[in-house]
Amino acid sequence: MTDSGDYLDDQTDPAIPRRAAARTAKLASLPLGIAGRAVGGWGRRLTGQNTEDVNAVLSAKAAEQLFEVLGTLKGGAMKFGQALSVFEAAVPDELAAPYRDALTRLQAAAPPMSMRRTHRVLAEQLGRSWQQRFAEFDDEPAAAASIGQVHRAVWHDGREVAVKVQYPGADEALRSDLRQLQRFSRLFQSLVPGTEVKPLLAELADRMDEELDYRAEADNQRRFARAFDGDARVRVPKVVASAPKVIVTEWVTGTPFSEIINTGTRDQRDEAGRLLAEFHYSSPERAHLLHSDPHPGNFLLLEDGRLCVIDFGAVAALPHGAPPALGVMMRLALQNRPDELFAMLRAEGFVRHDADLDADDVHAWLRPLTAPLTDGTFHFTRRWAQKQALRMGDTRNQDFHTGRFLNLPPQWLLIHRVTAGAIGILCQLDAEVAVRDIVRRWQPGFADPGE
Repeated sequence: MTDSGDYLDDQTDPAIPRRAAARTAKLASLPLGIAGRAVGGWGRRLTGQNTEDVNAVLSAKAAEQLFEVLGTLKGGAMKFGQALSVFEAAVPDELAAPYRDALTRLQAAAPPMSMRRTHRVLAEQLGRSWQQRFAEFDDEPAAAASIGQVHRAVWHDGREVAVKVQYPGADEALRSDLRQLQRFSRLFQSLVPGTEVKPLLAELADRMDEELDYRAEADNQRRFARAFDGDARVRVPKVVASAPKVIVTEWVTGTPFSEIINTGTRDQRDEAGRLLAEFHYSSPERAHLLHSDPHPGNFLLLEDGRLCVIDFGAVAALPHGAPPALGVMMRLALQNRPDELFAMLRAEGFVRHDADLDADDVHAWLRPLTAPLTDGTFHFTRRWAQKQALRMGDTRNQDFHTGRFLNLPPQWLLIHRVTAGAIGILCQLDAEVAVRDIVRRWQPGFADPGE
C-alpha cells in the first residue's frame, strides 16, 4: 500500500510520468500538430507565398515540436531523440539551425526528479545506510540521461565519483514510448532525412532490457576500462560500485563533443574526430565490444588530450572482433571490382535473392560512401552528409531505385547504425581525419592481401 506522501511525490515529481495515458497523449500530439501546420502551409501557398520558404518554416516548427516533446518525456522518447541527433548533419542547411537548437536542448539536462525520490532509489539499491558510502553527495543533479540522472559525489575513500540513478518507472515509460513511436516511424522518417527510423526503433526496443539493467552496463564499462587501461588516447572511467538501478563511476571533467561542435577550434574538431574514429574502429579488436550509443553527449575531450567515453548501456558483443567481410567489401568498392563486390553483398544477405540488380549500379550506389577511405585525409562535412542523403532519397536518381532492392541483414544492423552514427558526429564536428590509416590498422579484411 502506498502512503499519502509517496502518492503526492509521484504526482508532483517532474521525473518520468508513470501513467501511460499521459505519455501517449503527448506523443500523439506530434502528428496532429504537424498535420495542422501542413494545412496552414497549404493555405499560405495558395496565397502566393514561396513554397520553399513555407516548407522551411513548417520543417523548423515540426523539429521544434518533435524534440521538445521527446526531451520532456525522457524514457524511450528521449533515447530515440538522442539516437536521431547524430543524423542532424544530413539535414539541409536551411533547416539545420532549428534542428540543431532543439537537439542541443534535448542533450542538455531534462527536469530532475525530486531529492526525496532520488534518496529512496539510492536506499533501495545501495542499502539504507547508503549515505555512509559517500563522504559528500550533491543532491542537485549534474546531468540528465534518457532513463536516469547523474549526481556528483565523493566516495568514502576520497575519490570524486559520478552517481547515475535510474528514474522510477523508467521501464514502463520505455516500453510505452517505443510502442507509440513505432506507430509514427513514417512521420519521423520524413522529418529527419538520411535515417532508417523503423529499424532504429526496432533495435532500441530489442535492446531495452540491457539499457535498464545498470549491472549489465557496469560489466560493459569494466570490460572497456580494462581494454583501454593506461591508453594514451582513450580513457574509460572505472566503475566504483553498481546495482540494478544505480551505478557509481569515477568522475571525469572534460569538454563535451556537443560544445566542440558548437564552438570548437579547428584543432579541437580534428583531434576529437580522429580520437572518435580510432575508438570506434579499434574497440572490436581491443575489447571485443562495440560502443553502440553514439551521440555527442557520450564523448568528452580531456585536458590531457585523451578521449573520454561514457554511458555503456548499449554495447554490442563482438567476440571475434569486427567481421572481416566488412573490410573486404570496403576494399572491393575502392578497387572498382563491382562483380566481386556484388557477389559478396549477395552472400552476406545485402542483396535479396529475387532482386534484379546490376552489379555496376550497386557499386555506384556504394562507392560514394567509401569516399572517406580514398585519400590520406577526409574532411567530414555537413555538405557531404546532405549530399549522400539527397542522392539516396531522390526518386529521380538511379541510386534511389537501386537502394530499394538492397537489404540490411539483422546481423549487420547494429554495426551499420553505429558506424552511421559515428560518421554523423564526425560531420557535425566538421573534422578532417586520416580515416583510411585507422581502418587499415584495425578493420580485418581491408588491407589488400598483396600489400
